[in-house]
Amino acid sequence: MHSGLVAVPADIRTFDGYTWHATPDQYIRAAVNGSGVLPLVVPSLQEPADVDMVLDRVDGVLISGSRTNVHPSHYGEDETDNHGPFDPARDRLSMALIRRAIDRAIPLLAICRGIQELNVALGGSLATEIQELPGRIDHRKPETDNWDEAFAIRHTIEVKEGSCLAQILGHGNVQVNSLHRQAISQLAPRLAVEAVAEDGTIEAVSVIDAPGFAIGVQWHPEYWVGSDPISDRIFAAFGDAVRARHNRPAQAAE
Repeated sequence: MHSGLVAVPADIRTFDGYTWHATPDQYIRAAVNGSGVLPLVVPSLQEPADVDMVLDRVDGVLISGSRTNVHPSHYGEDETDNHGPFDPARDRLSMALIRRAIDRAIPLLAICRGIQELNVALGGSLATEIQELPGRIDHRKPETDNWDEAFAIRHTIEVKEGSCLAQILGHGNVQVNSLHRQAISQLAPRLAVEAVAEDGTIEAVSVIDAPGFAIGVQWHPEYWVGSDPISDRIFAAFGDAVRARHNRPAQAAE
């Protein structure tokens, strides 16, 4: 039995002659099996969504990864070929959900594109094609059609001592599976660095003044839920926060 509803913003995709509001199955399954919650996919409509109406009815927000990137206009840069592809409707919905979820102390877990949206939503910026920057390693998905190979845990990060993430994973080095070519450049003022890669790339953040659970990770814990302890702990902690929100006394509701 699942306890708590979690909003997941949809990606816009076009195939089979239709435009779809969709989210990758691996995030849905991780929410169900790793967090014990029921995810609800929220359509990314072209007109502004009433995010408070959505948040009135859920106990958490999960911002998934995607093949698209945040449009650079949201952090004051011009669009180039390296910044795309884009999904402007997803940008609008995700960043509105992020801001209001934080304000309302609704548990928030942001993954891959999600951590980038979190940073931009709170005033930060992104760097693209980071593998071309001096001293950086290649964080991109390997060229393979084998998804277990593509998402293999092969990458070391350092979890900061005393961080929110350290309470979940412990501090020090852990192995994860980053698959990205963009990353945080200028850190948003309201974010604290929770973990970094060996090359200094920011791999996890938390919202400094958030009244509730609000964490973003650049890697992909959703893929290995059920077989990797690090991935399991992240989704379990998110599930615990969602259930605590779901079970709060009625007088504590907004």
